[in-house]
Formats: sequence, C-alpha cells, structure tokens
Amino acid sequence: MALIVNVDDIVIATTNSQACQKFKEYLNHCFSIKDLRPLKYFLGIEVATGPKGLFLCQRKYALEIVDDCGLLGAKPTDFPMEQNHKLALAKGKDLDDPTPYRRLVGRLIYLTITRPDLTYAVHILSQFMQTPKEEHMEATRRVVRYIKGTAGQGLLLSRDSNLKLAGYCDSD
Repeated sequence: MALIVNVDDIVIATTNSQACQKFKEYLNHCFSIKDLRPLKYFLGIEVATGPKGLFLCQRKYALEIVDDCGLLGAKPTDFPMEQNHKLALAKGKDLDDPTPYRRLVGRLIYLTITRPDLTYAVHILSQFMQTPKEEHMEATRRVVRYIKGTAGQGLLLSRDSNLKLAGYCDSD
C-alpha cells in the first residue's frame, strides 16, 4: 500500500482492496474522512484508468498556461525549442520585469511532471531566471505554442509494465 498525502488530501494505492477498505475504515474512525472513490484529479494531474493502465495528464493546467499567455489563438509549433539555439549567447534587452518570465518557467517546471518531452526546453529556460532577456521570453512563448498543440499528452503507466526504467538519448 502506498499513500500520497498533501495537506488534507490522501491518495491510497494498493493491489489489495480488502486492506485498502480496512485502512479507510480505520482512518474514518480516527478522523472522519470522505471517500471520493477512484482517483480522477489530484494536484492538477488528471488520472484516467483503463485496461492498459493509468494515464496521467495535465491538459487543463497546460491549457490554463496557454490562455494566461494569451496564445490560445496562436499557431502551434511542432517542437518546443529551436535546434542549435543560442540562448546562452543572447545579447538582447533585459526584460523590464522578470517576474512574468520566472512565473511562467515555474509553471512549466510543474508541467514536466507528466510531460517529459518538455524537460530539455524547460531546463534550458530555467538557466536564465536571474536576468532573462527578450530572446528568452520569446523561446518560452514558443514552448507554450508547442504545448497548445500537444495539451493532451501525458504519461501512461502501463498495467503490464516490467517496472524497468529506460532512458534514451540522441547524441546530437
């Protein structure tokens, strides 16, 4: 049995339904809890259970980011970051107020929980939090336009997984 606790929310994950029921009864006896049944949404992560396993997605959160950036009407991009970018060498004007950049990158970091395809781009953009330039903000907007076209992507935790972690890397 695994428990995920966040303030006053608890997620119980187990393969033994009897043990789960007994534990919920014990918690209810101690604290008076409300059972919301199968998990559907937790901390901005949508959970869908199907015959293939669990699908984790942050579609609603991703679309909120796109909307907050005013890019709902923008054309989506096919990939989050330009190849051979020169963001570390950016010589443009510093942003007048770096707060929106920092907030947006922070939101993108949270989105990487279910979107490993964004990890590299967000890693690069987070390096410029101290003094972001206009080029950095434009690159961040490009990531948001990519999210617009791929908002429904997420992670599938396969029911028949062998629980081995696999990583892939393109040497370029």
